[in-house]
Amino acid sequence: MRKVAVVDPWQTLSVVLAVLSAALLVLWLLAVARQRRHRFARSAAERVRIDLELSLAEQHGRLAIIRELQDIAVLSLARLITRAEGARYAAQSDPSTAVRAATALVEDGRVTLADLRRVLTIAREGEAIATMAPGLQSARNLFGVMRDAGLAVSFTESGDRFPLKPGAELAIYRILQSALANALKHGGAGTEARVSFTWTQDGLQLLIDDDGIRAAAKRESASATDFAAKTAYTIDDDLRALSESISGAGITQMRERAQLFGGIFNAGTVPGVGFSVSAVFPSLRFHNGVHGVNLSR
Repeated sequence: MRKVAVVDPWQTLSVVLAVLSAALLVLWLLAVARQRRHRFARSAAERVRIDLELSLAEQHGRLAIIRELQDIAVLSLARLITRAEGARYAAQSDPSTAVRAATALVEDGRVTLADLRRVLTIAREGEAIATMAPGLQSARNLFGVMRDAGLAVSFTESGDRFPLKPGAELAIYRILQSALANALKHGGAGTEARVSFTWTQDGLQLLIDDDGIRAAAKRESASATDFAAKTAYTIDDDLRALSESISGAGITQMRERAQLFGGIFNAGTVPGVGFSVSAVFPSLRFHNGVHGVNLSR
């Protein structure tokens, strides 16, 4: 007589659940990886968009200057031609007058040539700047682009500014750009961002504070009571904000850029108000991107 194998239904259920758990785990990991790639892609696309808008704003201003100088050069050239015609007719009856007119023509020609050279210089500078990495010279244009997008930006600067290495200047600009883009993204239109540069003898402190929480609450609240409820916070919220670790593609990139030049990066929520980003570079004046040492000594 053969024995019939008895299948334990609980064991079967455990196997099925284990397989389903493994499958769900794999799907979850794939979704997280895909979401992370999308975040990086969005961050890169936003950076490219802002860079293009900055470049467009700079080129627009440069073209306005070129147009003004070009108009002046055209008028100077027209006056030069008129005087040359007069000198030609004067030469037939009064050679001495023609000599004086020719002397004036030389001076007018030099002025016109100078105006044309200015036009060419500005045009060539525009071509060169278009191929350069953005730096602190583009910060005010960045503020203008962000204001046009709906972010109210205020800027203060204290201390004596000193020249920066190109890599350090680019890192600071990218931190500033990312912080402002995040403020607009999370706070929305109407958010106020306060940017401050504090220069020390050898370093720089960059601080960007925004009121994104209050701005979003103001848009979404139907009454003052509703607004107060949305922006209310407790001491536990303050303690949590001090101890929380902020993560994300943009935050990670900003932190890594700061660390490349000996910077200390911090980012966190200000309960009931918004978000704060700071990057402190103690030895930025002499930093070579590896060790913050004075290479001139």
